[in-house]
Amino acid sequence: MLHQMIKNKLAARGPVCAGVIGAGDFGTVIVTQHRQIPGLEIPIVADVNARAAQTALLEAGFDRDSVCYAGSAGQAERLIQDGKHVYTDRPEIMMDIPFIEIICEGTGVPEAGARHCKMAIERRKHVAVINKEVDSVIGPILKKMAAEQGVVYTPVQGDQHGLLLSLISWAKANGFTVVSAGKARDVEFILEEQARTVSVSWEGITGQEWETAHLSDADMAWFAPIPQGMEAEYIRRRAELLKKLPQTGDFDLCELTIMANHTGLRPANPRTNEGYLRITEVPQVYCEREHGGIYPQEGMLDAFACLRRREDAGMDGGVYVVVKSGNPFSQGYLSRRGAVLNGDRSCTMLYRPFHLCGMEVADTIFGAVLLCVGCDGEEYLPRYDLVKTAARDIEAGEEFGGDHDEKLAGMIVPATHYAPDAAVPGHLLDGNRALVDIPQGAVITYSQVAEPEESLLWQLRRRQEADFK
Repeated sequence: MLHQMIKNKLAARGPVCAGVIGAGDFGTVIVTQHRQIPGLEIPIVADVNARAAQTALLEAGFDRDSVCYAGSAGQAERLIQDGKHVYTDRPEIMMDIPFIEIICEGTGVPEAGARHCKMAIERRKHVAVINKEVDSVIGPILKKMAAEQGVVYTPVQGDQHGLLLSLISWAKANGFTVVSAGKARDVEFILEEQARTVSVSWEGITGQEWETAHLSDADMAWFAPIPQGMEAEYIRRRAELLKKLPQTGDFDLCELTIMANHTGLRPANPRTNEGYLRITEVPQVYCEREHGGIYPQEGMLDAFACLRRREDAGMDGGVYVVVKSGNPFSQGYLSRRGAVLNGDRSCTMLYRPFHLCGMEVADTIFGAVLLCVGCDGEEYLPRYDLVKTAARDIEAGEEFGGDHDEKLAGMIVPATHYAPDAAVPGHLLDGNRALVDIPQGAVITYSQVAEPEESLLWQLRRRQEADFK
């Protein structure tokens, strides 16, 4: 139905023109995939590394002679009207090209993202935000600013939080109660019973790199299917036995923070419950205690590490909801339709086992431009923040990095407000420096950080806190 509406609108008005900022993997996939999608044109790509933007267009199959550099909006507009495709290291120029209707912001740099999103909104262009770093800090105020200008600010299909928001919306629209929801981590944990190992592969992230935990015969008992009534103990023991393997990343927490702010679901744990679970075990464990699970109540948000045999289907980076139908007949009907049920058959897991990153963004672009809708939640409010603690002693003058900075460890907390002793939202830290020595384990506060001069990101954060008191 939705796709037919889009098709009809495209037939009536012609193609949608989008600009992409950020030519990493995600942005490049948007550019390469769009050539297969009728009605979508991406005539300009920007990156601070102009060669990366050029490469994205060449990877899409455009002739080298038709891919041209532009350093101004006027030059870019003329080239595009002549049938060329433009790359640039000046993202701001696409804001002044009148036929560019939506900006896909995928730099991953919070300060740059704040600048690009604000410029786009002020020029009444829709924004598809792939930059979860900026979204986690100032997403609610950017959405409010967009609404005031009559444009859409939205996460994207293909990123996990965008997909989960759509799945939750679908579940609620069909009368389900959401008991819990969340994401599978971006890698899977392969159980080899005969070898007594659990391995994780980072293939596609850092090349072909395997990390393995070796287990004793006694340890292997904790990787059998979980008996009823032993859910909490099993996930605790599995986490202990696999603690040397990669743990939940701050990038996972960043996405969960955005999900919580869109949906009102409550993070089950500041760093997730680190559940190493088979797909079939998720509804058994991630439901309320009265039904055998680990949660005190409904409406929880979490993540899990998909545990499977090598030959089994997995859920690398997929999303899920655990729901109740509210009717005994309907609940029983689900069990005959391939749904994954918990032990007392009160809760059902519905899931999407994959996310395809930039390959699915066209739905978001068309929805924003043609239908004026995003793939977001009912209300986007600053309910929670991702903040950082010192994973080791940090010396004054050291620079803070992003979600892959090994000297930092994230956690999700109720939304903070500026004060010297208040925790700093994690991605306000990016690229800034420690003002004082910070001991390992300490939550990083405003008094410990050298505040940057004339930072739009920091300014918009203050505005968000003022507007959402």
